[in-house]
Amino acid sequence: MNQTPLLKQPSDQRITYHERSWEQFKLIQKGFEGASGVRLSFYAGTIEILMPGREHEFFSRIIGYLVMTFCFDKGIRCVPTGSMTQEKEGVSSVQVDESYCIGSSKPSPDLSIEVIFTSSGEAKLAKYQAIGCLKYGFGKMGASRSIIYTAVVTSEFNEVS
Repeated sequence: MNQTPLLKQPSDQRITYHERSWEQFKLIQKGFEGASGVRLSFYAGTIEILMPGREHEFFSRIIGYLVMTFCFDKGIRCVPTGSMTQEKEGVSSVQVDESYCIGSSKPSPDLSIEVIFTSSGEAKLAKYQAIGCLKYGFGKMGASRSIIYTAVVTSEFNEVS
């Protein structure tokens, strides 16, 4: 029996600028203020502008649903914070697909999820480490073509089994 691939070709659109300053990034960020469907990041002089495609958003929502279902099932208070900007001034700025505060609302989320369709997931970790990431993990979904997601833990909380 032939199986239809879960994902044929990701429709994300990505623009990358190299050798840019934090000040240039902040100007671009201000220009996109209030624009939905655009995610910006900065690290080591590189500005990335991402417009997630349908498949990206689909998998982001599925993973978000699974996180919320797990927390509800385990009785864990979980506050979804979406793709809020997380940054360390002058060093790194990221907007992940989904993020959560565990226990109570905080200025920075405890858990962040990023869907990645390319093999550059591990290269993106430096951005998270620069903003104070404590732990990270990768997972894969899909059989014929893997969808990689990254879970980034940015604060200490009790692990749940």
